[in-house]
Amino acid sequence: MSSTTGLDPGIEYHIVNSLGWPGLRPLQEAAVAPVRVGEDCVLLAPTAGGKTEAAMFPLLSEMTSNGWTGTSILYVTPLRALLNNLLPRLESYTAWVGRSTALWHGDVGPSERRRILADRPDVLLSTPESIEAMLVSRTVDHSGFFSGLQTVVIDELHSFAGSDRGWHLIAVLERVERVIGRKLQRVGLSATIGNPQAVGEWMQGSTNGRGPMRVVAETAAGVVPEPDVTLDYVGNMENAATVISRIHNGEKRLVFLESRRRAEELAFLLRERDVQTYVSHSSLSADERRRSEQAFAEAQDTVIVATSTLELGIDIGDLDRVIQIDAPRTVSSFLQRLGRTGRRLGGTRNALFLTTNLEGLLDASALLLLWRRGFVEDVVPPPHPRHLAAQQLLALALQEGRFAPSAIEEWWGDLPLMTDGPAVLDYLCSADFLVEESGLLSIGPRAEKEFGKRHFIELLSSFVAPPELRLVAGTKEIGFVSPLSLPSPADREAKSLVLAGCGWRIRDVDWARFTVWVEEVPTKGDVKWPSDAIALSYEMSQARREVLLGETPDVGFSKRVPDALSLVRDVHSDEVRTRGLVVWPGDDSKRVWTWAGLKANATLLAGLELDAQGVENDYVDLPNHASIADVDVSAVPNPGLDAVTGLKFSAALPPELAARTLGERLADPVGARASTGASHVLVKRQGANAG
Repeated sequence: MSSTTGLDPGIEYHIVNSLGWPGLRPLQEAAVAPVRVGEDCVLLAPTAGGKTEAAMFPLLSEMTSNGWTGTSILYVTPLRALLNNLLPRLESYTAWVGRSTALWHGDVGPSERRRILADRPDVLLSTPESIEAMLVSRTVDHSGFFSGLQTVVIDELHSFAGSDRGWHLIAVLERVERVIGRKLQRVGLSATIGNPQAVGEWMQGSTNGRGPMRVVAETAAGVVPEPDVTLDYVGNMENAATVISRIHNGEKRLVFLESRRRAEELAFLLRERDVQTYVSHSSLSADERRRSEQAFAEAQDTVIVATSTLELGIDIGDLDRVIQIDAPRTVSSFLQRLGRTGRRLGGTRNALFLTTNLEGLLDASALLLLWRRGFVEDVVPPPHPRHLAAQQLLALALQEGRFAPSAIEEWWGDLPLMTDGPAVLDYLCSADFLVEESGLLSIGPRAEKEFGKRHFIELLSSFVAPPELRLVAGTKEIGFVSPLSLPSPADREAKSLVLAGCGWRIRDVDWARFTVWVEEVPTKGDVKWPSDAIALSYEMSQARREVLLGETPDVGFSKRVPDALSLVRDVHSDEVRTRGLVVWPGDDSKRVWTWAGLKANATLLAGLELDAQGVENDYVDLPNHASIADVDVSAVPNPGLDAVTGLKFSAALPPELAARTLGERLADPVGARASTGASHVLVKRQGANAG
């Protein structure tokens, strides 16, 4: 290894002698200087590209040379499983320099938490929710505990930035900085961001006292092998299971699906075909997921079937193949999955798409068309997070006991989360979420009623999870299912559930404990979870249209694909024309095939003052007198007051403002505007009306 890496000599020694590396990777070399001088950075590299080490090696070098004491590095991820997976690796790195690492999240017990509070680790792995729980806890001296904090590392930054959990994290970090009285260095890690500079500046939070933000991207050394990507059409899930059971035997295969239900179906079918199969998704118990991931990591001739839970950086060992059933919804997702392969020296990244129906083939072709053009989605934080402004104000009241009405700028500066903070605060006071005494605000009776159960635990979680029943066989927790999955009492002998790739017959349902007692059976069952409408982006919807008009992605095809593509184009032939948007005229209404995506179509309908509920990705139905050329693209869709229950903490907003907040998240004015200027082509379908 070169002696000019810029790292601490002890770190260099162990990189060579403990890890056996001949040197640093390009990203790791490039990250040393900016991270060590304290710059805010976004570090970009493909999955398994060494981003954790790119951040931690220079930070540990700074810790050693500057004598940092106490908990000085906070390492945050969106998943507990990812934290668990990282712990052994970071424990070994900190041990190189005589330092320590510890884990603090919802599964960590009280005795371990007491040990951490008594003997602060140098590096703490945690989630945003657990950090906030420490801030509001009466048993944690948060100012003392965080007093030595220097840096926060945000892993899977794109995952945070694209959701409300990102706003929550950034707001919590602002409060930590206010507690310790200084700005923290922020280092974000990601594999796939189309707009890294913008996301990095969002990551920095409020502008008060912050410095420049640098994007550090991996520069490839030498020629990178072309990924081996193949598209196949198999027609149904049974055929997909048969293909997987017959190809690449002796290899480790990771199969991605877009829903838990389909993952369970495929796992059962593979086991029927004597394929050693494991399952991983969010409704399995943590123990069940760990057993699957560990067994898969140690096996060779095996398959793990997963949803997006394994898209992030959880280490499941070296993979030989990634197989995608139908298509993910974004190019970013595909890149994460593709990056799970080709990690071994001389390996090649690869992905096999097995499409189970014509729409799946269309989606996969469109996604691969975008990928081949180098397109990656921008990550855009959800707009107008007023509900989280309400949550943060209530959490501050729990943390401080009382605060002054003027405290918003003091605690959050000009963080965009608080753009509507004063108006939100006024409502919280008027609705008795907060009460005023002697000029200071504290928790009120309405907050106690809405969020006060179990010591306000519901207030400290920034996402909504629908109620699910716990599935238990004997003493073993299998996972969680929706109440919608349960067959009626009369059907329970004949119908079984499927979870963790196995069939389960219901023995009893304990509604008081929300527990289903089951026993394993060899028959295939079914399972359902609630799901939202699949929202395709404007770019993805337009790519689908291009495929229907004849564009074909430059990837490998099976012999079945050309005929299947011809068939899907024939099925949709009346919906696309090269000259403009197809209009199907009817007696009272018309259907306009916009191919603009769910949000753009909702905006088009809202801009004509039409109901946007039940909107589709590919078309809008309009009265004959209406024209999308007349659309007000600044209009906000009205999701309906019932839909607002899906917005966490919506109870702490006026109903109309909560509905507007959700509506603004359903809007795509850019995609809508692109549709308004297109010419129209009338296509009269034989014997068909729109609607």
